[in-house]
Amino acid sequence: MFSRKQSKPPSVSSDMANKQKRYEALVLGLHTDIFRYAYWLVKDKAIAEDIVQETFLRAWKSLDSLNDEKAAKSWLITILRRENARRFERKQFDLVDIDDVSVADDEQLSNEVEIEHRELRAIMASLSEEYREPLMLQIVFGYTGDEIADQLNLNKNTVMTRLFRARNQVKEALDKANDVRGRKNG
Repeated sequence: MFSRKQSKPPSVSSDMANKQKRYEALVLGLHTDIFRYAYWLVKDKAIAEDIVQETFLRAWKSLDSLNDEKAAKSWLITILRRENARRFERKQFDLVDIDDVSVADDEQLSNEVEIEHRELRAIMASLSEEYREPLMLQIVFGYTGDEIADQLNLNKNTVMTRLFRARNQVKEALDKANDVRGRKNG
């Protein structure tokens, strides 16, 4: 009798072909920028290549969630930053209490220098955690403000403010200690 034309649903292979085309366009268009950002972030070519590869693998897996092609670059950068953070989640550092570590040069440190080091460690240990942690990440590990922000899940401006305040607190405490020492000697 009356029959409607029924449209066939797109086949799985055509869906895969469309996804493959979108993915290839994404890689061709943005790989250089994503690699450049990764290299800037980690300062190591091999690690940057690994992170970029993992980023594009995750992008392939969740390509259907990318609705706006104009947001692809920021989407990939977000994936890359999370991949970089995962590197540190997997890696377990051997942490040592800073008070238990003594720093020595080839020559025997003079008593005065050793006292200053002890004072500096004590001052840094007395900082509140919100200031001590970013300062230690910067001094001990050499992290940048962006890397510290990623590690602590904070805004970069917040990190930079905390670093500034931490350095000022350390400077004020050292100045105060020098004034006290100067009065005792003078």
